[in-house]
Amino acid sequence: MGMTSTAFTDLQIAHMLADAARIAILPHFRRPGLSAENKLKDGFDPVTIADRDAETAMRVILAEYRPLDAIWGEEFGQTPGQSGRTWVLDPIDGTRGFISGTPTWGVLIALSDRNGPFLGIIDQPYTGERFVGAADVAEMTGPMGRQLLQTRATTDLAQAILFTTFPEVGSPQERAGFESVSAQVKLTRYGMDCYAYALLAAGQVDLVIEAGLNAYDVQGPIAVIQAAGGIVTNWQGEPAHDGGRVLAAGNAQIHAATLALLKKA
Repeated sequence: MGMTSTAFTDLQIAHMLADAARIAILPHFRRPGLSAENKLKDGFDPVTIADRDAETAMRVILAEYRPLDAIWGEEFGQTPGQSGRTWVLDPIDGTRGFISGTPTWGVLIALSDRNGPFLGIIDQPYTGERFVGAADVAEMTGPMGRQLLQTRATTDLAQAILFTTFPEVGSPQERAGFESVSAQVKLTRYGMDCYAYALLAAGQVDLVIEAGLNAYDVQGPIAVIQAAGGIVTNWQGEPAHDGGRVLAAGNAQIHAATLALLKKA
């Protein structure tokens, strides 16, 4: 018999999911002989047994403790629910980083309703860092203990640090939009996957600009960044929880300055 739905809070369930994913994933990380299948005919979009095992482990917990909620996971798709709420799961965001041995990948967990994500976790199992955002919590735990998450107050693009994952960003047009911002900032860095969003929530960087994202790539980060005082939209300033082109910023002022450049491009 499953527990009653009130036995654990949503945040406790989210932590249980992240814990289960860590246990499933870590035995595979930096192990010789880990094979990755390619999901694309043209290009390279890897998936490993760690991705699938982690999502399976999370789905088992949700089936027991939140059977009425829908699930949307990268590996096993959408499972309908009756509650109007959806758990959005990316078991390993940044599988390219994972198979390369970098600690920039993470487990992404979000809980959403029709207005978008309102609870999120970005978890990095190898470094033991967990970034959490919800209505009344914005914190990370890790090797240095517990710290509150607070985005940076930088309002001047000339002082800003900008991240994206892929140097090409997306299409040539999208790359041009990104370049128009990159030309203005102090520092641009590449290749961070979801860790870039975690660093933005933690007040280390100011901007993340990406294109071609899926809902499960961004919903967890949106909840964490919003809880930490930041703002996430698409490149038109509209909600970004369906994915696509994403602009994450530390505050409303630097978001507005960046949005103006992206719209112009």
